[in-house]
Amino acid sequence: MLTGCSSDSSSTSATTTVVTDKPVELTAWIMPNSPKPDADFLSLMKPYLDKHPNVKINVTVLDWGSAWTKITTAATSGTGPDIMQLGTTWVPAIAAMNGIDKITDKTADIGGADAYLPASWKTTMIEGQPDVYAVPWFVDARAVYYRKDAFEKAGVDPKDAFKTWDSFKAALQKVNHVNIDGQEMAAFTMPGKNDWNVAHNIFPWVWEAGGEVLAKDNKKSTFNSETALKGLMFYTGLAKDGLVDKKSLEENSSQVEADFADGKAAAIIDTPVLIKSFATSKENGGYSDKLAAKNYAVAPLPAGPSGQATFFGGSDLTVFSGSKNKGNAWDVVKYLASDDAQLQYAQLSGMLPAKNSALNSSYVTNDPNLSAFKAATQFGRSYPSIPQWGPTETVLVKHFGNIWDIVAGVNGTYSDAAVKKELDAAAQEVDSILKQ
Repeated sequence: MLTGCSSDSSSTSATTTVVTDKPVELTAWIMPNSPKPDADFLSLMKPYLDKHPNVKINVTVLDWGSAWTKITTAATSGTGPDIMQLGTTWVPAIAAMNGIDKITDKTADIGGADAYLPASWKTTMIEGQPDVYAVPWFVDARAVYYRKDAFEKAGVDPKDAFKTWDSFKAALQKVNHVNIDGQEMAAFTMPGKNDWNVAHNIFPWVWEAGGEVLAKDNKKSTFNSETALKGLMFYTGLAKDGLVDKKSLEENSSQVEADFADGKAAAIIDTPVLIKSFATSKENGGYSDKLAAKNYAVAPLPAGPSGQATFFGGSDLTVFSGSKNKGNAWDVVKYLASDDAQLQYAQLSGMLPAKNSALNSSYVTNDPNLSAFKAATQFGRSYPSIPQWGPTETVLVKHFGNIWDIVAGVNGTYSDAAVKKELDAAAQEVDSILKQ
């Protein structure tokens, strides 16, 4: 993978515009973005396929855990799908490997940069270069879900609880061990080392402390600075201070979501997908039968010393450089970028649409919880859009996982010095990657 991460993507061809009326069979690789990902995607595509009976789409759903390996293999071999979903942080690396086509001259077909959230549009490019390689599909932001009944019983006013780090921690201290319907709750639940989001969970606190991931020239790590350390220590310190059930530190996002739904915690940080889960029946994999589904609200992350921030991710759509049907593939991507398709897929997946027109629709603005996520996107931050980010994140996941072992007490004693040592080790590895 590292040998393929050259920043020179000049040989990547631009997507051709020839759309044929002859029978065409397209392959799309997507991730499990919704409860029934393949069926939901084909449902989304039905209006298009009804108008284009010559087109057939075969959908392959890749697991997030194995997708990176399969996609990089496709990029280096030239054998892959026609249409490919990429996590926003993956676009620069796959573009630098010549695995996806430039669409720079076609951005007007999808509304141009102004049609999308600025942070989302940034993910379609390699930082410092002018070309565009992807179309924003949906947005993943993070916010706090909290139990209204638990906060009320503990005498905590939500209007004050989420203003600052101090007010947030004070609220958690008050709500800790509150008893609702015969069940004692932990104040907060958070996934630890076994979560695929481990870096996404930590960096909002780094940013709010005033820290950065890399230096401005993207050539050196800064996530191990003393400022960044303060943010990480505040977040992990919530667990060390007894405000989190320690067993959650061995769980992933899905498991802690289930814990929150089951009433084991009064607050959790999660994506908009949990809103959909609370509106979905148990038979269809949701939590609508739970007490939590009727007693929750959403608030943006509390502001740190340097203001508010949240992780801003999601996925983009791309045309694979090895596709034999690029014209038709691009035509499908254009459809998926339309206002109606963006809105429909947001409703199917539970994620936020990336397009401003859909984000400003009544579907979002009339729902106070979705509106809270829309507000959170204004403070959205993402990682540097550079080809080296893929292996960089792998290093961070490893070392951040080691930090959670320190927090849990299974690897040394939790202290500023112990955590800083792990961050320094991560920075040394990342700096080596950045030099390649």
